[in-house]
Amino acid sequence: MSVTFRQLAPTFAAEVSGIDCRQPLSQDQIAAVEAGMDQYAVLVFRDQTITDEQQLAFTMQFGELENYNSGGHIRKRADSRLGAGIADFSNLDKNGNIMSDQDRVWFFKLGDRLWHSDSSFRPVPARYSLLSGRVLPSWGANTEFADMRAAYNALDERTKAEVEDLVCLHSLMYSREAIGFTDLTEEERASFQPVRQRLVRVHPVTGHRSLFLSSHAGAIEGQTIPEARMFLRDLTEHATQREFVYSHSWRPFDLVMWDNRTTMHRARRFDRNEVRDVRRTTLAGDVITIEQEAAAAD
Repeated sequence: MSVTFRQLAPTFAAEVSGIDCRQPLSQDQIAAVEAGMDQYAVLVFRDQTITDEQQLAFTMQFGELENYNSGGHIRKRADSRLGAGIADFSNLDKNGNIMSDQDRVWFFKLGDRLWHSDSSFRPVPARYSLLSGRVLPSWGANTEFADMRAAYNALDERTKAEVEDLVCLHSLMYSREAIGFTDLTEEERASFQPVRQRLVRVHPVTGHRSLFLSSHAGAIEGQTIPEARMFLRDLTEHATQREFVYSHSWRPFDLVMWDNRTTMHRARRFDRNEVRDVRRTTLAGDVITIEQEAAAAD
């Protein structure tokens, strides 16, 4: 069966047919999915009744899993109910019960409802993320994506020139401060130290420019904090206008794959008394953004 794509939003996102994510892919299928990612940035695979092991195997056909020693969450690996390589983005604790609304892990997870790019707070940010919807609440819980290529293209020429060489500082502390969560241990603060990222990214395959925005971005080198945060807020408002956004309404066992280099995303509200069990695998990034121009030119 050939691989086909049906576009879902005006500038990006597509539903894929002809792929069974539970089975090994041929080289032609892998190439087709990668080309689809380069074109659409968000791909939706429907009806993928996948296990954790199958999700890991499917993911690793496109690269290496992200693997950092430093923390990317306040939840410890020992407290996870899932195995290595699978990130738990559910509202369940390690015993499979719905988290208390007073749990500090729940407070931290609420930051996922801000616009962000996965692992932008890492020295080398993530490439692809893949999220599998296993158990879904009865309402809400959409995942929204913003096309940062289209947002960049829509900037006026003066703003394009202004952002071209700017460098931002990204940290989980910035995004969690934005929702009022500042209850971090000294160990957590040490592991969340800011990293430098270019505000304009160049895609290493297509050469397309995109805005690299995220709620994790809290400063711009050479600017005062208030000025930088107002500018970043203005850019985020521009980049998340409806014409640049695809809102994914989950069905059971959807598998959604997106390119963090060219999109932002956010989770939406749902009834926290219902189970939302979604599981993510993440591929390691390919370039330090500060060095991207040299990489794009190779």
